[in-house]
Order: sequence, then C-alpha cells, then structure tokens
Amino acid sequence: MFKSLDRTLVVAGIMGMSLVGVAEARDQIRIVGSSTVFPFSTAVAEEFGRSTAFKTPVVESTGSGGGLKLFCAGVGETHPDITNASRAIKSSEVELCAQNGVNEIIEIKVGYDGIVMANSKENAPVEFRLQDIWAALAKEVVVNGEIVPNPYTTWNEVNPALPNQKIEVLGPPPTSGTRDAFAELALEGGCQAFPEIVAIEEEDGDRYTALCHTIREDGVYVESGENDNLIVGKLQANPNAFGVFGYSFLEENSDVIQGNVVEGALPTFENIADQAYKVSRSLFFYVKKAHIGTVPGIQEFLGEFLSDKAMGDFGYLAEKGLIPLPGNELAQVQNTAENLISLQK
Repeated sequence: MFKSLDRTLVVAGIMGMSLVGVAEARDQIRIVGSSTVFPFSTAVAEEFGRSTAFKTPVVESTGSGGGLKLFCAGVGETHPDITNASRAIKSSEVELCAQNGVNEIIEIKVGYDGIVMANSKENAPVEFRLQDIWAALAKEVVVNGEIVPNPYTTWNEVNPALPNQKIEVLGPPPTSGTRDAFAELALEGGCQAFPEIVAIEEEDGDRYTALCHTIREDGVYVESGENDNLIVGKLQANPNAFGVFGYSFLEENSDVIQGNVVEGALPTFENIADQAYKVSRSLFFYVKKAHIGTVPGIQEFLGEFLSDKAMGDFGYLAEKGLIPLPGNELAQVQNTAENLISLQK
C-alpha cells in the first residue's frame, strides 16, 4: 500500500553540486523551488533521511518561478527531480517542459497557506480591506474616477481609518509564487472594488490585468528576495513597515511579528483552512516522472510526504504551519502519487 512505503530522504545542500553522467548515475534526490514550501519539504527530507536507507535529498529555495524554470530545462542527472511551488504550474511552463523533453509531470497538492500582511509587534495591529492594499501598492490607481499614477505616500491617504505613517512594504520578487498569489488574491481582489477597473476587464483584459497586478516601482514596495526570514528581520528593525509572506513564517516568528486583519479575518490556521481569510492559496510540488526508477527513492519520498504522519491533521507538517488537506482531498492526492498519474493540461 502507498501509505506503507518505506520512508527515506531529505534536505541538505546546494543544488550546484557537480554531478556527472546520466540520471541513473545520481543517487540523491534534488529538489528546488518555492521558499514557502521549502521548510515543509526540508522537514520531510530530514525525516526521510533519518528513517530510511536513502540519502537525504538536496533541497534548495529558488522561488516557484525559478524552480519551475530549472525543472523544465530537461531530463537527466543535471536537472532536478522535484520542484516546489506556492502556485499551480502555468500552461506556458508546461509547454516549456515539453519543449525540453519533460513530458510527464506529476502534480502533488500538499496543503494550503495564507499570505499575510505582517508587522512588528512593537507597532499596533491594523485592519486592511483588499482595496486598501491595492490602492497602496498598485502602480496606477483610481482617484476621483480617473486612473492615474499612484500618488499615495501614507496609509491614511488610502483610507482615513489606517495609520498616518509612510507606506513601506517588503515583499517577494516576481519569480516568487507568493508574489504571484499576492497579486491574484490581494491586489486583484482589491482592484475589483473599483467600477472603473471592472469596466476595463470586459474591453481590454490585458489592460485590466496590468492595472490589477502591477506593483509600483517608486520604492514604496521593496523586493526582499526569496528568503522570507530576511523580511522578518527587517520588520523588527523597522516597526513601521509591513511584510508580505506565507503564514508558516508568521507562525515561526509569532514572538516578534503579528499578522493583520484582512477583510475582517485574521490569518489563523482555522481561518485559512476554511477560507474565511481571503488571501489563501494552495501549495504544490511537481515530480519528473522520467526520473522515477532512475534516481533512487523518489516514490518512497512521496510516500513519506503524503503519509498521515507528515500530512495528517496532527502530523509534523501541521506543527510547522502547513494547513493540511481535508481527508477526501488527501486521499485523491495519495492516489495520484501511488499510481504516478501525470498532469493533464
């Protein structure tokens, strides 16, 4: 049975190891991708390495977009076996994979995450509407019925109920799945509050997407790399700033930072699980089917990741902040992994 597969593998190192030969010459799983999924993948890898005869997998945080680019570059030992992603793979990425001979991809949904607007506990908590977040961060906004370059410099200019302090937001770069999800869920969710933007969607979809998703470039939003721990440190140093990152990093650092209310809900485990917290997303990893059976331990690694011990309601990944899949969804994903069912897109 799938659940009883031997468990083995995990984290460690740097992807830039020099490996020679073909895929079967490598005896260690290589994983790249999302910084949000990284701590979960690392925890599984470490447990896998402790509990099996397989080598601990190499896990690297490259961002979702960067990981998928590496993953789709080809088949063979110089290419990773698995990539983590804090968003679903795009059709353009599936096409890139196919162009490079990566024709069978297994999609594994691992759980849910919330994207938080966090700040230092040295400052007061704030209650945001999605439209406040968009108006503060979008490159162009609606002012008096007109679409203009963003003029706002303080939060209370966006909404008088918000603090009279400079808008400063630290967040991920465009290669990050967190950035993609933040744009889709928070920014686009906010721009839909403005009829002037909604009207454009019917006439010019590309213009609508650009208005909703494009973040201002005047220094108000600071790209802080793929390492969310760096953002946490910067929030401690600057209590007036807000940071954008995944719920698990909030959980890990709840002694020094706090999540803020968005649309009436706090980013809590329960609110993300039942989607009362609106800025929530699914987390994934993708497996290169051509490498299964050539690189040892890949299917066993899937068994460990999807076991009740790891992904159950009281599994060790929940302790790290992963919001687990409901039982029926988990059973479907376990079936996909056990039978190595390829993604259909």
